Amino acid sequence: MTDIGDVYGLPLTTTVASADSYNRGVGALLRVQEGGLPGVSESVAHDPTFALGHAAMALLGYEYCAPVDIDARLRAAIRHVDRGTERERSHVHAVASHVQGNSRPMISHLHDYPLDALLLSVAVPTIAFAGVTTVPQESWAIVERARPAYGDDWWSGGLLAFVRQEQRRWDEAMELSAASLKVEPAAGHSVHARTHVHYETGDHRAGRDWIDGWINGPGRTADNLAHYSWHAALHELSLGDFDAVQRRYARELAPPIVVGCRALVDSCSLLWRWAITPGCVDVPAMESCAASVEDDLLDAPPTPFMAMHSAVTLCALGESDRLSRLERWAARHADSTYGDVVSPLCAALRALADDDPGTASDRLAELTDQVWRLGGSDAQREIVEDTLIAALLAAGRLDEARPVIDSRLDRRASTRDVAFRRQAMTPSAQRT
Repeated sequence: MTDIGDVYGLPLTTTVASADSYNRGVGALLRVQEGGLPGVSESVAHDPTFALGHAAMALLGYEYCAPVDIDARLRAAIRHVDRGTERERSHVHAVASHVQGNSRPMISHLHDYPLDALLLSVAVPTIAFAGVTTVPQESWAIVERARPAYGDDWWSGGLLAFVRQEQRRWDEAMELSAASLKVEPAAGHSVHARTHVHYETGDHRAGRDWIDGWINGPGRTADNLAHYSWHAALHELSLGDFDAVQRRYARELAPPIVVGCRALVDSCSLLWRWAITPGCVDVPAMESCAASVEDDLLDAPPTPFMAMHSAVTLCALGESDRLSRLERWAARHADSTYGDVVSPLCAALRALADDDPGTASDRLAELTDQVWRLGGSDAQREIVEDTLIAALLAAGRLDEARPVIDSRLDRRASTRDVAFRRQAMTPSAQRT
């Protein structure tokens, strides 16, 4: 045994071979590239007493839906961590608490050890992890506090780029992303930040072309590749290019290419947004996509963010009974976001599934100021606003739909929103 360093020099109590595998796995996770789970799995094969390797596997089971016995890995991490450093003991405690629903120890850990990059990545909502808080300002603060420890490091720059785009500081986000990608062209967080800048500023054609170039270049081995494809499809949908969306879905997002969590968050959500877009035809059936998602994800989603996508998918399927059960389950959940936001969202979508768009509109409008609590990005949460617009149009409440659409068009160009606006000006859109 020897004490050697992780990717940012923090000591690891394990063998050289185990540390090398762990660092390879963590490096892949930080790049959002393939190889994260194999790397950390190999680390515990080399050294079954390596606590941080077991903890990393538990994290990937919890956050990535990876095929891991989470409880067994946590027990192993806790059993072996006493032989490690104080930082390693704090790390394992933070992971165990996070998986059990309490993320405060992880936030405290990062105050003391900001260079613990794997846990910093977990703590911030990004393409890779759900984060430890649904309050954007709290996530931003975690990244800002850690930044001085990293200097001009490419990975930290990618995280900060994502924060800057959430703050709508587009130019800074783009500069940080470009600087990071110059050092590491496969830097997934930096790519993700740039795709959001293109989308939020209405730069859809250039954004689609750029992300396609990356997907077919440095991004070929990216983990979560479906999410980058989702971003490209969202650009195409915004351009009103339904043929391109059709081709991309079939090529990059349809099961069995994408299944499970990613199918729910990316593929199912795209199908819904596509289906409610004016003028669309030949949208693939939601049933074939939803069949690739585990029932537990739909009926007992592990995060409010997943619950939002579960509710939308069940609405698209017309599963009002399952929406009602999800509504009641969420109302009883210990996390107040489920009761305050997820449960009423289910009620709203249940009304829409039951062909009552007026009631759905009322309930969705009441939730507008609370949607941020569901987590994820603005672009992902926008699905709720999309659904509100569709419900208002279906209910014939055109005067209420137009201001919602206009506020979007004031913010960015979108052929899709122009189509919504055109429908909102047409009396035939009203229900009779």
